[in-house]
Amino acid sequence: MSEVIQVRQPVGRKKILPRLRIQNSTVRGVLSIIAAGMIWEIAGRTFLSNPLFFAPLSAVFAKMQMLWQAGTLQEDILVSGQEFIIGFVLASIAGIAIGVIMASSKAICDVVDPWVSMLYATPFVALAPLLTLWLGIGMTAHIAVVFIVVIFPVLINTHAGLANSDRDLIEVARSYGADQRQIFVKIRFPGALPFIVAGLRQGIARGLTGVVVAELFGSRAGLGYLILISGQQFDPAGLLVGILLFALVGVGAVEAVRILERRIAPWRFSEVSE
Repeated sequence: MSEVIQVRQPVGRKKILPRLRIQNSTVRGVLSIIAAGMIWEIAGRTFLSNPLFFAPLSAVFAKMQMLWQAGTLQEDILVSGQEFIIGFVLASIAGIAIGVIMASSKAICDVVDPWVSMLYATPFVALAPLLTLWLGIGMTAHIAVVFIVVIFPVLINTHAGLANSDRDLIEVARSYGADQRQIFVKIRFPGALPFIVAGLRQGIARGLTGVVVAELFGSRAGLGYLILISGQQFDPAGLLVGILLFALVGVGAVEAVRILERRIAPWRFSEVSE
């Protein structure tokens, strides 16, 4: 009798490898940030040592601690955070909804598309003082600026993703009796998710820029206001505090969008590459 030798496969190997890869990518990202911080510190203490034009990273952290202890930094973060979050969420909902409507109706798309192209090309910097005149000095005008600059990349990418749905998959679904709602839920919208996420990521960058621009006009608090005042007072450390915090918020917001994408579209992350 011949013996049958069974070779047992390592249990959980497929689950461990992606986890290790994610950890490696995280380490690489952290190392790159540390390297950038070291270069920043060295540059601020050597060839960019003039305190009127630049500040090393240690001076920026010291300024941040001073503003935090004074209580002004918390207020600035809260004001700018509210303006960005409210404007971004409202613009994202409106942009996705309008993009879906445009992709669902050719007639509506023909009417709305020229206005989208015209308003998207309008320099939003010129709209900030105008919205301040219309809505007054305060958070409402700033939220409106963020809303305007975020909605168009989300809308355009949503429409592009839905308009470029896989026709073969749609025909197969129709051959099996799927109605329009099922086609949209199962094929068109999932296929458009990469476009929508790309629009949201563009909207994050434009929304943060919109916060800065909005707070340059008629603002009494906010990180943009901190940047404005620091620039007028020739305080590069305070100015870089605002810029650094905006950068950190941008990184955090993009990561939040990626986490959301993994939740709603896990099939796009079935294979993790190094």
